[in-house]
Amino acid sequence: MQHFPIFVALAGRRVVLSGGGDAALAKLRLLMKTEAHLTVFAPSPAPEIVAWAEAGRLRLVERAMEPGDATCAVLFYAADEDANEDARTVAIARADGALTNTVDNLGDSQFITPAIVDRDPVTVAIGTEGAAPVLARAIKADLEERLPARLGLLARVGKAFRKAADALPFGRPRRDFWSDYYFADGPRAVDGIEDADAEDAARAALDGLLSRHLAAEERPGHVAFVGAGPGDPELLTLKARKLLDAADVVIHDRLISPEILELARREAEMLDVGKQGFGPSASQSDINELIVKHVEAGAQVVRLKSGDPTVFGRLDEEVEAVTARSLSYSVVPGITAASAAVATIGQSLTKRERNASVRLLTGHDMKGFADHDWAALARPGEVAAIYMGKKAARFIQGRLMMHGAAPDTPVTVVENASRADQRVLGSTLATLPADIAAAEMNGPALVLYGLAPRAAETALPSIDTSFKAQEAL
Repeated sequence: MQHFPIFVALAGRRVVLSGGGDAALAKLRLLMKTEAHLTVFAPSPAPEIVAWAEAGRLRLVERAMEPGDATCAVLFYAADEDANEDARTVAIARADGALTNTVDNLGDSQFITPAIVDRDPVTVAIGTEGAAPVLARAIKADLEERLPARLGLLARVGKAFRKAADALPFGRPRRDFWSDYYFADGPRAVDGIEDADAEDAARAALDGLLSRHLAAEERPGHVAFVGAGPGDPELLTLKARKLLDAADVVIHDRLISPEILELARREAEMLDVGKQGFGPSASQSDINELIVKHVEAGAQVVRLKSGDPTVFGRLDEEVEAVTARSLSYSVVPGITAASAAVATIGQSLTKRERNASVRLLTGHDMKGFADHDWAALARPGEVAAIYMGKKAARFIQGRLMMHGAAPDTPVTVVENASRADQRVLGSTLATLPADIAAAEMNGPALVLYGLAPRAAETALPSIDTSFKAQEAL
């Protein structure tokens, strides 16, 4: 982040602009929405600027800017549309102590003006650090459509009501009150009413809403066991995103991507209880007690699990710990790693005339490498998605070949499925352990036994080693 987003208080403070053409007009239309004292220096100002000056909306000085003209200014805009004149006026403004912006010149600007969605006093600023102005405008247009036109009115009325709302306990009770006002009772109250009456209607809605919330019983604690999917935040379900946004406490696994954790409410308590195969781990009993403790304290808890919580997520143990104390819970499924991995290689987990079933296996369990029905899996045409199978590759290879599996059976390993750094390794059962070692895979990986990437399928039974460890498209 090269530009730190802040909102500068401009009420009663001085802002200076040099320029009188189209660039100056564009900036002034925005600046005149503030309560700043505006001064414009322009030898040949546009008629609109002259009119604004005559109306008292700004001070116009019809000459070029000189040293001392930006004294006490908090911000300065160079909008002369001439590189040499912009450089000259910027040097003057900086010497006078103002932060400077050169219109359409990111490199020489000390600050930038973002795209703005104005629902005064609600303001949304959108910046791309100059990389994609078109994208910023598209986001602005989308937000303009989504945000109610009267959001500003509701916010102004709500601001005056904040002290009355302090009668509610701090934290979730107060957040629930304001959420009901802005997204339910408030919009309903002002819908179709003239502005003059809308403020009274919004105040009446707040009074009624506060009475209901003060009389309401305290909301009991609850835990949602949420599947975070394979890592791509766009694969998170809508329900999961809503729960993250409302959570007081998020208890998450080690493999949850930072992009998904960023979606949690900023005030939420984030607790990492990650388990690591063949390494240090939080004990399951400690995780169970942590969940129970926060739910019993009345918190809205999200237990965030990688993939789907019902697939190798030890969900049953955590649900049993919660139900043993008669606590409330729900389960929100997610996209499991097997689905994400097989989508990456353009294949199906099941296929007519190849396999009518698929096995979801784990490469190791609490006692070490996991044992399965290897004889059944070794039959031609069988398919399995093997979780935690990277370190168990040699064990899996030995068991399958011992039971007659063909050495040239295709195997695909997908590392960091669905994430930006995902990799696909096409291999065979005979070369699997050596190929994994050579690829130096460090991220979480899923082994797809019996499947080759679609791009390599035509080369079977001999897999082209040039495909190994390529980046997935």
